[in-house]
Amino acid sequence: MRVREAVAADLAAVVGLQREDVIREVHEDGMPVAAYRAAFYEITADAHQQLLVGELDGEVVATAQVTWVRRLTYVGGEMGIVESVRVRSDLRGRRLGEALMRHVLDLAKARGAVRVELTTNAHRDGARRFYERLGFVPSHVGMKYYLGGDER
Repeated sequence: MRVREAVAADLAAVVGLQREDVIREVHEDGMPVAAYRAAFYEITADAHQQLLVGELDGEVVATAQVTWVRRLTYVGGEMGIVESVRVRSDLRGRRLGEALMRHVLDLAKARGAVRVELTTNAHRDGARRFYERLGFVPSHVGMKYYLGGDER
C-alpha cells in the first residue's frame, strides 16, 4: 500500500471510508457534501495537519488524519494526534492499518516529535488491541464533552 497526502479528488473516498457509504448530494443525516469540502480544504491548507490516504492499485482504501501540536510539556516538544483512522471494511485484517500507522510513526520520527497519541472508542476492543500491538499504551483516561449530545 502506498501512503500519501490526500488531494481534493480523494474527498469522496475519504468520506466513504468514514461512513462506509457513498457520498450523495446530501447524506441521510442531512449533512451536505459542501460541509465535507469546506472541512477538507481547511484541513489540507493547515501546515499543522495532514490528511493521509493509503491506496492499492490507485484506489483509496485507508485514511488517517494527523494534527501536529507543540506543547509546553516535554520541553516544548511536538506531538502527533492521530484521528479518523479507517481501512475499507472488506480489506481489514490485511495489515493495511498497520502500514498506515507505521507511516504516521515514521513521519513523527522524521519531525522529531516526542509522542504520538490517539484515542479509540472504549467499546472498540479490537481497535485497542490493534494499537497496543503497534506499541501504543493505554496511559491516560480520555475525556470528552459532546456539545451536540451523546456521540459514542
